[in-house]
Formats: sequence, structure tokens, C-alpha cells
Amino acid sequence: MFRGSLLVAGITAIIVTTTVPALAEIRTENVEYQSGSVKAQGVVFWDDAITGKRPGVLVVHEWWGLDDYAKSRARKLAEAGYFAFACDMYGEGKTTNHPKDAGAMATSVRSNQQEWLARGKAALGVLKARPEVDPQKLAAIGYCFGGTTVLQLGLDGADLDAVVSYHGALPAVTPATAAKIQSQVLVYHGAEDTFIPNEAVESFQAALKDAKTKFEFISYPGARHSFTVPDAGKHGIEGMKYDAAADQASWDSTLKLFRTIWK
Repeated sequence: MFRGSLLVAGITAIIVTTTVPALAEIRTENVEYQSGSVKAQGVVFWDDAITGKRPGVLVVHEWWGLDDYAKSRARKLAEAGYFAFACDMYGEGKTTNHPKDAGAMATSVRSNQQEWLARGKAALGVLKARPEVDPQKLAAIGYCFGGTTVLQLGLDGADLDAVVSYHGALPAVTPATAAKIQSQVLVYHGAEDTFIPNEAVESFQAALKDAKTKFEFISYPGARHSFTVPDAGKHGIEGMKYDAAADQASWDSTLKLFRTIWK
């Protein structure tokens, strides 16, 4: 009986160990590329259990630079089955925790529209060229400075299925730029965001409506600037605050959009 028990136990162990599937792993890779006039350092994320090409999503960081927060969002996209590229809009992987420095870096990029767009287009080029990516299925999402960046790409006519802005400043829109938009536009806004004037909110929506652009503007009551960033309050800046409900709702809405456009 004892020997028989050992035999049965051994067979059972073999069956168990040979039927456990390989665990999926989120892979990352640092990517150096030329972004406009600077050398940039981004990071790609993908699930190595997925075979074949998949949709690609560009992730554009806040004004702090390509920090851990932007990378965490790219990782979440990879976990959802997409190939994500967290790009570097400042060059050389520069980041900062000081608001004054962040403002200076963001303003430097924004002050030259063509250079700003060149950096965004270079990042899109890197994403599109990846062998894991279906070049016909691309989107861009961005936070704060990054949200404005992806909207600018959309207004420039970038070949994207969707651009998604989280608490980003809203650029001025003319009939000419609105006519260039090829992508769906999704904007998440904090209703109590004191950094973005109501006039900008109203004029942005009116311009896209007049142009009959396919867009959605979602405003979360009580939410402030940087509502998706868990440690938004660490900088001690009045008006920046995390909102867990708005964060989750906006993320779920984004994934729903991607599932819809990439059926």
C-alpha cells in the first residue's frame, strides 16, 4: 500500500507540473532615438505571452519628464494586451521633481510648435516601426503636458485612431486645424481644475463640435488637476490632487474606447 501510494503521488505530481501554463511576463526595453533636435530615451512595454502584432499606444509624460508614473501607465497598457511606448519629450531622459524646472522644460518645448510636433512624431515613428505593433492600429494618450501634446498631434492630422488627454491644457483650435483631425478625441477633465480656464474648455468643445469631429469631453465633478496621479499632492501645489474614482473611471473609459475601435 505504501509503495502504491508513492506511485500514485508521483503520477499526480507529474500531471500537475506538466499542465501548468507558462506565466506571461511584461517585458521592457529602453529605446534611444532621435526626437526632433534631441537624443531621446524612451521605454517600451509588452506582454511576451501575446504572439503576432497588436495595437500600439504612445504614452506622453507630464511636465516632470518620463518618470515612473508615465512608465506605470505604459505597463498597465501592456497588461491590457497593447504594446506601449513611454516616450521622452525632453531628451536624454531628463526628469525633475521641482515645479520651477518642470515648468521651464515644458515651456521650452511648447514655445516652438514645429519642434514640439517633431518630437511627438518621432516617438510615433518609433512605435509604428516596432515589429510587435500593427501600424494600422495606433493611439496616443498623455497626462498634463502630455495630454496637450497628444491633442496637438491630433490637430496636426497625425494618423492615429484615437488621442486621449488626461487633465491636459486645451490648445486653441481654428477651423483649419480642426479640419485636419483624423482621430477620435477623448478628453478627461477635472471640473475643479483651476489651471485650465473655463473659457478654454468652452472654446475647445465648440470648435470640435463645429468641425463635426468625433470627440467626447468628460468632466469629473470635484476633480482637480492631476486627478489620475496618486502622489499628485507631494509637490505641495495648490490645485493638484488625486481622485481615485475619477482615475479609475477615466482608465476604464479609455480601455473601453480601445476595445471599441480595435475590435
